[in-house]
Amino acid sequence: MSVQSLYKQKCMSAADAVRVVRNGETVVIPTAVGEPPTLLTALSEQRRDFRDVKVAQILALRKFDYFDPETVDCVRHEAYFLSGASRPGGQEGWIDYLPAYFSELPGLIARNMIPADVVFTMASPMDEHGYFSLSLATDYTMAAVDKARAVVLEVNPNVPFANGDCHVHISQVTALCESEDPIFEVGLPKIGPVQEAIGKYVADMIPDGATLQIGYGGIPDAVVMQLTDKRDLGVHTEMVGDGIMMLVDAGVITNRKKNYHHGKMLATFALGSKKLYQFMNRNPALEMHPVDFTNDPFLAGQNDNLHAVNATMQVDFMGQCGSESLGYTPYSGTGGQSDFVRAANRSHGGKSFIVLPSTAKNDTISRIVPTLEPGTHVSTGKNDVNYVVTEYGVAQLRGKTAKQRCEALIGIAHPDFRGQLREMAKKMKLL
Repeated sequence: MSVQSLYKQKCMSAADAVRVVRNGETVVIPTAVGEPPTLLTALSEQRRDFRDVKVAQILALRKFDYFDPETVDCVRHEAYFLSGASRPGGQEGWIDYLPAYFSELPGLIARNMIPADVVFTMASPMDEHGYFSLSLATDYTMAAVDKARAVVLEVNPNVPFANGDCHVHISQVTALCESEDPIFEVGLPKIGPVQEAIGKYVADMIPDGATLQIGYGGIPDAVVMQLTDKRDLGVHTEMVGDGIMMLVDAGVITNRKKNYHHGKMLATFALGSKKLYQFMNRNPALEMHPVDFTNDPFLAGQNDNLHAVNATMQVDFMGQCGSESLGYTPYSGTGGQSDFVRAANRSHGGKSFIVLPSTAKNDTISRIVPTLEPGTHVSTGKNDVNYVVTEYGVAQLRGKTAKQRCEALIGIAHPDFRGQLREMAKKMKLL
């Protein structure tokens, strides 16, 4: 049977496609804009027909109707990383949170430690050879495709056909539906003076020819915006966004100095504008790969001069980073921060930057603290953290004693809190 005949045979309405899900199964959804809205809307509409179905995903962008505490016995969200859509349910307890390194999710799926019975995903139109591209989020989805009993695609002409290890053949597909809705867009955030100051400190420490990993958030984006005077930067990251595209268009990112996958940008998911998604389409300079390839510290660390930039919410005197929770209350998730901190530490000439404003809540709370609040989920440990950057400067911690770390971190805290922090440090016998 031809690939076109197979396509027609498997094409159906979204309402029919979601019926491949069986009670008690887990449906794996890709990161962010890889989530298929037509399928998830249909699942939401039929959620009361199901029992004990779980929908597992990192960074849900839209709050579909199945995000409903009244119907969690029917369909329940399971977050690998909490987002604005899933955070309220995670904090109230009716959404489950699964902690894991982003890089290890595919392996956990392959070893049956995380269930993956069905995959729902966005996909590009099929090419003449019968392949679809899961370009928007390759992440753990390719591993789930290999394990799943059923694979359901939402095929949309606005999804780019990207290169890399992100392709699924029509013979692997159980059902598909079609949509033409615009892909969800996320613009660059507004950058204030605090973010700009932090970004400048980091940008000044990134040399020409460095390879970049840029995390999610306003401060990492502020770093990107201040790299326009650099030359021959490369990219090996988890997320490709408009900032990276901007640097490519400006001739700053060329990937010419990369020693690992020379000439290529590597990423595992995309989050940006329509222009970004068009930029990705059949772009020979960009490859989308599963997250156990992009984020594996051993593999990513083979890039010389890997510079990783990631945000946190709180850092204690030892350098421990609380990036995932407010005390015991979950806020986000593990993600790829630790993956790339370790990768940059392995990299010849590499640097990892943890960035954060010095205060929160209108300068009433210091983010540099003596100890993390009880119950805080530690994202990057004291033995891995390297550079910590606030708007007041840079603290280099790797290879430093506890006393030296404490002194350096107090030096980049907000001036209004330095006296209190010094008093606590004396009580802790650190100063």
